[in-house]
Amino acid sequence: MQLTLQDDLPFVSVVLQFRGAAVEIPDVLVDTGSGGTVLAADWVARVGLNPEPTDVLHTIHGVGGMEVVFARRVERPVVGDDGLTNFEVEVGGMLYGFAINGILGMDFLTQAGAVIDLNALSIEFTST
Repeated sequence: MQLTLQDDLPFVSVVLQFRGAAVEIPDVLVDTGSGGTVLAADWVARVGLNPEPTDVLHTIHGVGGMEVVFARRVERPVVGDDGLTNFEVEVGGMLYGFAINGILGMDFLTQAGAVIDLNALSIEFTST
């Protein structure tokens, strides 16, 4: 799958499958410096993934600051033709001062066996 560069950072689109519905989320940062995968609340709400009273809120910290998120298992996040089944994502506001709808973190990248080729600006997966 082809990566797109925005402000010299690599981005992909992620199709999120949740409870039988799907939404394509554009502008998701491929971030080897992030331990977890975080998706924007306004995008995942389109497939009914909303906070529930039993959700536990967590605070995550990164270079962009801190964010309050909740975690949820989804049926399948897909990048290109490859995805992972029964995968946990974190959901937050993603208000970092620039257009970003999610972060594809090391949890997804390692489980999917990501191979990132920066010369070709591509990402492939060996374990999906």
